[in-house]
Amino acid sequence: MSEVRNVLFIMADQLRADHLSCYGHPYLETPSLDALAARGVRFDRAFVNSGVCGPSRMSFYTGRYPSRHGATWNRVPLSINEITLGEYLAGQGRELALAGKTHVIPDRAGMERLSIDGASELGVLLERGGFVELDRYDGHHEPGAESGYPAYLRRHGYDSPDPWTDYVIAGVDASGQVVSGWNMRNVHLPSRVAEAHSETAYMTGQALDFMKRRGSQPWVLHLSYVKPHWPYMAPDPYHRRYTADQCLPVRRNRAELEQAHPVVAAYRQHEESVSFSRDECVRTVRPAYQGLIRQLDDHLGRLFDYMEGAGLMRNTLIVFTADHGDFLGDHWLGEKELFYDTVQRVPFIVMDPSAAADATRGRALDDMVESVDLAPTVLRALDVPRPWHRLEGRELQDLLHGGAQPQGWRDCVFSELDYSFRQARLARGKTPRNARAWSVRTERWRYVYWLDEPEQLYDLHADPEEFQDLGASSAHAGVRDELRHRLLEWMLRGRVRTTISDEAVARGTNAHKRAGVFFGQW
Repeated sequence: MSEVRNVLFIMADQLRADHLSCYGHPYLETPSLDALAARGVRFDRAFVNSGVCGPSRMSFYTGRYPSRHGATWNRVPLSINEITLGEYLAGQGRELALAGKTHVIPDRAGMERLSIDGASELGVLLERGGFVELDRYDGHHEPGAESGYPAYLRRHGYDSPDPWTDYVIAGVDASGQVVSGWNMRNVHLPSRVAEAHSETAYMTGQALDFMKRRGSQPWVLHLSYVKPHWPYMAPDPYHRRYTADQCLPVRRNRAELEQAHPVVAAYRQHEESVSFSRDECVRTVRPAYQGLIRQLDDHLGRLFDYMEGAGLMRNTLIVFTADHGDFLGDHWLGEKELFYDTVQRVPFIVMDPSAAADATRGRALDDMVESVDLAPTVLRALDVPRPWHRLEGRELQDLLHGGAQPQGWRDCVFSELDYSFRQARLARGKTPRNARAWSVRTERWRYVYWLDEPEQLYDLHADPEEFQDLGASSAHAGVRDELRHRLLEWMLRGRVRTTISDEAVARGTNAHKRAGVFFGQW
């Protein structure tokens, strides 16, 4: 197989690792992704650095942890001082194009401070995180001018000023009434939009059009699907593809509710958690969620078939992953955010076409990988310099290209949460300054440090479902001390000197006399 010429970085939104057949789901077939894993590597222990869309994606894009890139929640802008993949790739002959969702919030205050015109070419790129947007579609609200999807729908007969609300996330109930997918009780119904005109079909079409336009020119494409994220409305026939009995059993027990961690207990009072505590909600939503994943896999098959025919599978690095998982009622919770593997562990499939990766094709690796590894991996694949004074991830080629595990490979992963914007903060009487938490997960332990709240600890060997919180167990005080130290050491080793490279520091070490400064002489 030839060397890497192009990069296709595919991200699904809110997709759990256990919801692909190659990761063990007994009913949900994902043949296209299974085939991709057979051509590449499936990482079984891949984790995000935040269980929230925005900060998780910014870690993928910058190669830096949330506490360093600063975009700690969805409404927090990414600082203009941060560098994303698009900027690293500038001048290399490959633009970083986006089809779908980014969740980049522009730092307009920073641009104003530097007198950067937001309408200029530079200003537009900075506002978009370095992406050239083919079609930006975040899928949480009616699309605006950033997306061509509303006009596309109207051209296909969906006559409405807001076809997304009236068709894409709506269904028709037994009485003939149009009902909204925002109400999860309705997601057993098919979406009013035809499958061929659905969100997933449309964005796959954008990717295909881009590849055809580029022809033999090299490219980097971030194809970012909004599904299976809520609203969980699937088009026919995917809404009826699975039954509730073909879904994974919900992971929860009553003991979790006794003496629960106070912040987790506050999250269980959120509306989505109250809804998902109902068996009826779980049995209604999970089949639709699975249908959306199967639809995504089918359209990825359409994309991969084109790439095969065009010869692109021979020279394109393909990465498939998700920004986080979805509780779907596990642990009596809805949504994401908190520190359970249900949310923190994601699928991570890498197909490296280079000959050096032949030794690992079709393998499942259990080395721990993180979101921050994406950026350095892409840069190495394209032979772009890696600024290690900024990047905090690892190059996955060290694993993909076989041989023994690289010396010093990580034995734990880190994740962060800023819940300042959430109702749980108010319920706990916290301020935006102390509504924060950090987690370290090793092969055996999950430890969580909460500012001004009790610690958490789970023994993943004895309790893989994470039901029994050992945060107050006197018998485990030593374990908590050790993991708290690991967390502190990680924080202290963060890449905070970002304006000068390590090489420049080395060149300038003990160089004062070369600069004509002779202090201290006798």
